[in-house]
Amino acid sequence: MNLSYYLMRLNNQAEAIARLVESLDPEQARYKPLQDDWSILEVINHLYDEEIEDFRIRLQLTLEDPQQPWPPNDPVRKVTERAYNSRNLSASLEKFLDERTVSIEWLRDLAAPRWENEHVIANVGSLRAGDLLVSWVAHDLLHLRQLVELHFAYQRALAGSYSVEYAGDW
Repeated sequence: MNLSYYLMRLNNQAEAIARLVESLDPEQARYKPLQDDWSILEVINHLYDEEIEDFRIRLQLTLEDPQQPWPPNDPVRKVTERAYNSRNLSASLEKFLDERTVSIEWLRDLAAPRWENEHVIANVGSLRAGDLLVSWVAHDLLHLRQLVELHFAYQRALAGSYSVEYAGDW
């Protein structure tokens, strides 16, 4: 496991997320192309919650004691229960970035992590600590793609009677 690579990716991807969403007006931050879609604000708050209630804690538990149960997590339910879309984007982004810094520092300070430690999930299978780390990085990428798609949908909606087709295939 090349930990320095994954630390760099977690850091760079957090910066990319920040660049994509900083300075957006509240309308764009809350925009949803469809009712069941997530807004940019909801994505950022999801990333914050996943940082502290999913990836970091579950990786820590798997590295320290893989037999210990993981805390429950229902990210889809949290979007509405925690009213993500009513929050402030700047404050939400700052919280995410602060927690990402904590995560990177924690990972950097690990001494001889056992990436092969496995946590068994009933009726699902097992995940190794290394699987969690690489999935954490991949999770960022999925949401970076989602943020770009939300920007594109908003641009298309703002275009009104003008077409974005000349931009190319989406």
